[in-house]
Amino acid sequence: MASTVFIAKEIADETRVAASAETVKKMKGLGLDVVVEAGAGILSRIPDADYEAAGARIGAASDGASADVVLKVRRPTSAEIAAYRSGAIVIATMDPYGHEEAIAEMAKAGLSTFAMELMPRITRAQSMDILSSQANLAGYQAVMEAAAAYDRAMPMMMTAAGTVPAAKVFVMGAGVAGLQAIATARRLGAAVSATDVRPAAKEQVASLGAKFIAVEDEEFKAAETAGGYAKEMSQAYQAKQAALVADHISKQDIVVTTALIPGRPAPRLVSSEMLKSMRPGSIAVDLAVERGGNVEGSRAGEIAEVNGVKVIAFSNMPGRVPASASLLYAKNLVTFLETMVSKETKALALNLEDELVKATMLTHGGAVVHPNFGGAKKGGQADGE
Repeated sequence: MASTVFIAKEIADETRVAASAETVKKMKGLGLDVVVEAGAGILSRIPDADYEAAGARIGAASDGASADVVLKVRRPTSAEIAAYRSGAIVIATMDPYGHEEAIAEMAKAGLSTFAMELMPRITRAQSMDILSSQANLAGYQAVMEAAAAYDRAMPMMMTAAGTVPAAKVFVMGAGVAGLQAIATARRLGAAVSATDVRPAAKEQVASLGAKFIAVEDEEFKAAETAGGYAKEMSQAYQAKQAALVADHISKQDIVVTTALIPGRPAPRLVSSEMLKSMRPGSIAVDLAVERGGNVEGSRAGEIAEVNGVKVIAFSNMPGRVPASASLLYAKNLVTFLETMVSKETKALALNLEDELVKATMLTHGGAVVHPNFGGAKKGGQADGE
């Protein structure tokens, strides 16, 4: 008998869905039965009929109780956890840091749960990396939100009536989200600059046509040999860099902050004094608000007015472009799920020694097994099925 995969309709403020018509076809091809909760994809522009045409059955929330695998965007609620059968595999964005009680609840329910955001950044797992796929869209949407709130044009326009200057956009953090923000702002015709704590980011920023902002002294040049990773800089350097950034921000029209550290509060990058130095009507977009925020005064889910600057701090930026975000997220999930299906028997076969399983599994066999959340140390994972 084929294993059943249940695609849940998200609860609360989530517009994305964990499967697309394409991934339903893929799962059917793997020998899995797929049940999609009615209306699960509506906010992502995927009607039930599209899922049915791809081979899924449209069901209800109660179908989750008999599923072997549950695919979700967000960590299941207490009510959902109670509804799933013991032994079921649940794959989602679990947001585990600071939510140890919820993890313990999933363990107690006997669920084998996987946190997609813990996927290791190795070549084999690139197509499963939800942080990259969703951050890419977050960086894009951050600039689009800024452009919509900005009361001037973004590109330079030379007209018979005069010249409209290009908007000055400063991106703080040149990871996946930051690089996409740079690229998007450049496409819109803005004059773009960026900064990052990793000297290796300088080349990436320049390749996108943006100016890299940093104190490039001997200490900075020495840090460039640190293999592309952030190196702890001296307090003297940090003070010089902070002064340079503060001065630079005062001349910008739009600032986008993207600095997130897993499991820790987001670093404060922009103070209210820095906002005060910007021209009235300027914009700041805080992509780290779910972890406390990079911008002083940002409020989750709101556009706050702080010292004359509009601070945009939407909690779920990828969820503001759900039709695109869901397609990418669903592909990440099905690629990971495929590693758990035997090519020979078409049955679910969870390999606890697989490096992807070890890195992402939170709970299994009634226990919390991830070493970061009170589970066994690496190498001492839970026993077999």
